[in-house]
Amino acid sequence: MAYDSAATRARLLDAAFDEFVERGLAGARVDRIAAAAFANKQAIYAYFGSKDALFDAVLDARLQVLADLVPFTPHDLPGYIGALFDQLMADGRLVRLTQWKALERPDAAPAELEAHLSKAGALAAVHGTTVERGMDALMAALGAGLAWSTTAPGIRNPDAGAEKARLQRHRAAIVTSVAAIVDALLTEPS
Repeated sequence: MAYDSAATRARLLDAAFDEFVERGLAGARVDRIAAAAFANKQAIYAYFGSKDALFDAVLDARLQVLADLVPFTPHDLPGYIGALFDQLMADGRLVRLTQWKALERPDAAPAELEAHLSKAGALAAVHGTTVERGMDALMAALGAGLAWSTTAPGIRNPDAGAEKARLQRHRAAIVTSVAAIVDALLTEPS
């Protein structure tokens, strides 16, 4: 059977995602990643150069999947945040990965910075305001969308028996809040 480098690379990315979600960058081990991917450690260095570069590749790949699943809609920021919330609730591992990234490497990567500036610029263009106000609205909206997954379960839902209904009410509150953010930060008074 011929060696399939694309399949090996994909397996490494999947195994690394699981390892980084569970243990973060510092706690992850390339030997565990290689074993889970049915590859050798040298493949990690051949494809990615370093464990840090592998982490970046995993994060970039997963954020691209998220962007494909939930396209940014600057004309409907509440709808975008609602869809983003739904996707993050369907699989919360990306939130955990980004939390590890924020803890262990708090500086924005160039692609991360560009993505946020692009979204802020699109919001500014659609709403006829400044990029700064677009960024403020984007950060506030993202904060609202991520609050559920970054808050302890006992705080976000003291009645654990009604989780699904509570989740839906919270989603509605997020969408309403982001609509208010749009009105307050992106809609210029007449």
